[in-house]
Amino acid sequence: MFITSIHDTQSFTATDGTEISELLHPHLFKGSYKLPYSLAHATLKEHQKSTPHRLKTSTEIYIILQGKGIVTQDNEEKKVHKDDIIVIPPGTIQSIKNIGDRPLSFLCLVSPPWDKNDEELIKS
Repeated sequence: MFITSIHDTQSFTATDGTEISELLHPHLFKGSYKLPYSLAHATLKEHQKSTPHRLKTSTEIYIILQGKGIVTQDNEEKKVHKDDIIVIPPGTIQSIKNIGDRPLSFLCLVSPPWDKNDEELIKS
């Protein structure tokens, strides 16, 4: 059995500028589980925006836990808030901006699992 908590993981700043805590990823299990996805908890501080990027082959799903923001996919923008679920297809240029007065917190489900070699930052 494997149980973890958002509060029990080390966080790091991802290449897109979000603060990430990796919760589930195949490399964490050293072969004992074969997960077809990865799951991370992400946070953006007030008025912070992630760097535009795309995952070349993975689908990403954001589940907003706290706060409000604006998600941009290619050239389309939508406001999001707690309990919204956003699907980001592979190859989509994406970013998210915190427009609230407290941290924006969300889960990131990535399938196949996130791989730094699959991510491309977009220069503006």
